Amino acid sequence: MKKSILQILVVFLLATAQAGFTQSGVTHYIRYSHEGKTSLGILENDIIHELWGDDLFANPPRTGNTVRLDQVRVEIPVESRQIFALGLNYQDHLGDRDIPEVPSLFVKLPSTLAAHEEPIVYRDGFSDLHYEAELVLIIGRTGKDILLDEAGDYIFGVTAGNDISERVWQASHRHLVRAKGSDQFGPVGPVIATGLDYNNLNIESRLNGELRQSSNTRYLMRGAHELVSHISQYVTLLPGDMIFTGTPGQTAAMQPGDTVEISLQGVGVLRNRIVADKP
Repeated sequence: MKKSILQILVVFLLATAQAGFTQSGVTHYIRYSHEGKTSLGILENDIIHELWGDDLFANPPRTGNTVRLDQVRVEIPVESRQIFALGLNYQDHLGDRDIPEVPSLFVKLPSTLAAHEEPIVYRDGFSDLHYEAELVLIIGRTGKDILLDEAGDYIFGVTAGNDISERVWQASHRHLVRAKGSDQFGPVGPVIATGLDYNNLNIESRLNGELRQSSNTRYLMRGAHELVSHISQYVTLLPGDMIFTGTPGQTAAMQPGDTVEISLQGVGVLRNRIVADKP
């Protein structure tokens, strides 16, 4: 009988490991507004447990206060000063192009970020606005010249991201400030998850409920640790910094009225609706 229970346990652990994470040990941190106050919390079964203070990386304790998820507005999960992003990091997105000799990095701006369920405004001048489902790394401590085998110590957790891109601008400008750094071109959330195997997470996008992208972070050509180490050789990484790690497969245009959903295993679904600039 004991052997049978042990066998069942082994099968269960193997199955959850293959899924990319074990649910025990995973923590979902959320930043939210309720009754005029913005707070940090831990989300458990649609109940938010409020945390003391506003420093996510100081291991804040619980206050004892709780609120239901459906009673709050979900905010951008952390205030970031530096946002890095990588292009051409999945083979099926790269296509016939040559693999870049060094990571194809660019930066997004803090004003680029948008929250879960925040309407994304389709502004004058947009003509080919694409979604891009991405794993986003959240840096948890200051680091410079980080060694590859120590890079994981600097990753606090992960969230889902949508690297929104204006393809006409992207093709016609040498720099990507407009094409990928305009306001609201970086939805992230809804939570930051810790305790996940971020090297093996399913990632998907859906447009109006239709599956458009489906992959796994194990197919990243340059993995999370390589990116953290590489960026830190040139820029000092700070707590709260984000790294968008690239998008898989092919993307397509969004129009006002569309709803785009980015699903990252163990994190949840990041959802935004595209709305017209003028009614």
